[in-house]
Amino acid sequence: MTKPLISLTAALAISISFASPLAAQDQPAGAPSPNEIVGGAEAEEWVAIPAEDLLVMTLAPASDGTEREVVIQLMSAPFSQGWVENIRTLARTGWYDDITVNRVQDNYVVQWGDLNYDNPEADGDPKLLPAGLQVMAESDYSVDGRILSQLTVSNLVAKAEFQPGEDWIAPEESELGDEYSDLVGFHRGWPVASTFSEYGAETWPIHCYGMVGVGRNYSPDTGSGAELYTVIGHAPRHLDRNIALVGRMVEGMEHLSSLPRGTGALGFYTEEEADKRTPILAVRMASDLPADERPNFEYLSSEGETFARYVAARANRRDPFFITPAGGADICNIPVPIRRAGE
Repeated sequence: MTKPLISLTAALAISISFASPLAAQDQPAGAPSPNEIVGGAEAEEWVAIPAEDLLVMTLAPASDGTEREVVIQLMSAPFSQGWVENIRTLARTGWYDDITVNRVQDNYVVQWGDLNYDNPEADGDPKLLPAGLQVMAESDYSVDGRILSQLTVSNLVAKAEFQPGEDWIAPEESELGDEYSDLVGFHRGWPVASTFSEYGAETWPIHCYGMVGVGRNYSPDTGSGAELYTVIGHAPRHLDRNIALVGRMVEGMEHLSSLPRGTGALGFYTEEEADKRTPILAVRMASDLPADERPNFEYLSSEGETFARYVAARANRRDPFFITPAGGADICNIPVPIRRAGE
């Protein structure tokens, strides 16, 4: 059956200077774009994100009065579940209410939490954390690497020198490369990486744009979840397995990535920049909101045929604007499609 394709809008808007002449041209025939492939996915290939896995963060309105809301999807099992449970506790006890964005480092991260916790400009006592928070070990940054054996062949990509054993599914061809691991792929819609050795295997989630992690102090501290950050620049893969990743931005990323940069160390706002700190009014679990206020999102299954075609198209663009297919792509250049349910 031929799947319907959505129309491609102005040719990628590469720059303002090129937008007008390109838009005036007739689009030539060619292979479908990644977005067109996603647009043709069948309804059953979309997976609903449970409300218990969505975090709704309300920022103070912008200077022009525009309301600002951010939705975060929390990491699914088996990754980072101790921290994820802490975040649910912090949200449900109202601990996150009235904290602030304290750090915005260009091409790196936006970080938020209690102003008086681990902040160079702290001038008071930190907020007391709720009872019962879990304490995780550094070993919890990754899990047993054999989890990747659950993936389909089309979603596994290995280095040429990797020789899979009997427990592993080998990819038929490699479209994604990775300098930080032996194998990258997608587990239940999350980008993950693995290494393999005579001592065993381990798998961990990857620091891509929009991923959300847990701020911490020096080792052996692993952070509680009270201080969070999101990546707003080039993927800082050197942080993988050094900090807990607990989720990703689903909606409202523009409200954080556009915030003024701090000029203090590591992008923290200085004492003179106190007015730049954005207040966070409330953070709630979507499952605790009234039904008519609850956001509903779904992601494209990373185990389906459409996702495999989407990955191949991202790695080798053959739609009309492109001249030379790249022949590969970084795992972080394959964002998992997420949409509001019913769209």
